[in-house]
Amino acid sequence: MPAALFGILMSALRTMLGFLLRSVIVKFVTFFALFFIVKEFVNVLVSSQLYPGATQASSLSSALSGMPSSVWYFLDLFSASTGFSTVISAYATRFIIRRIPVIG
Repeated sequence: MPAALFGILMSALRTMLGFLLRSVIVKFVTFFALFFIVKEFVNVLVSSQLYPGATQASSLSSALSGMPSSVWYFLDLFSASTGFSTVISAYATRFIIRRIPVIG
């Protein structure tokens, strides 16, 4: 009886270990590598002046400075600044992800 119980426990242990090694650890390493690659690509884009965000931000702020206070009231009321920044970051993320050959 104890030998059969030992065999069942060893089989269960091998099954759990096989699941961990085949799915969990492999997926963790794969997604960590993708995260690291995307993070480094963004740093390279920002540092190499390929991303023209700094020059466009000043022109955008000068264009928005001409709005009357009544328009600013409604933009602040509806939290348009949060919405605009969320939409722009979502578009930038989508653009970056589609350029990665493994994912896109």
